[in-house]
Amino acid sequence: MDYFLIILAGCFLIAGLVGSVVSKLPGIPLSYLGIIILHYSSIAEFSVHFFIRWGVIIIAIQGLNYLIPEWGERKFGGSKRGVWGSLIGMFAGMYFGAWGIVVGAVAGAFIGELFSGKESYKAIREAISSFSFFMLGTVFQFIAGGILLYHYLDDMISIL
Repeated sequence: MDYFLIILAGCFLIAGLVGSVVSKLPGIPLSYLGIIILHYSSIAEFSVHFFIRWGVIIIAIQGLNYLIPEWGERKFGGSKRGVWGSLIGMFAGMYFGAWGIVVGAVAGAFIGELFSGKESYKAIREAISSFSFFMLGTVFQFIAGGILLYHYLDDMISIL
């Protein structure tokens, strides 16, 4: 049963890292669930304070992931269409690798800003800012997921 829990926890942690980049997966909540599953195996034991601390961190990062793009949108005058365009462009660019994601997100935000009636020079400025704030939230999630994966790997090394 331990091997099943260890493998399942690893799958959740990897899915959490993938989810920090792909916005359809819940990201670090999956990683947190992986750590909880690992706790129920015989190789790892985490304290209640660890779970409370990480629960608060995850809630804060998830909240910031929604607030940071909104704040950036208001600060730089972006529109909802620019944010949605960035998200759609990122998904469309996934077929072309990492550079496709970056170019697709910026191009999508630019097109979204043009559809909202902005002039092209303002639309490109707001497109880059929309993408930048979106990536900031993604980086926060990826770092937190990486730290949780580190805890998993640290326990895996202890059984070798």
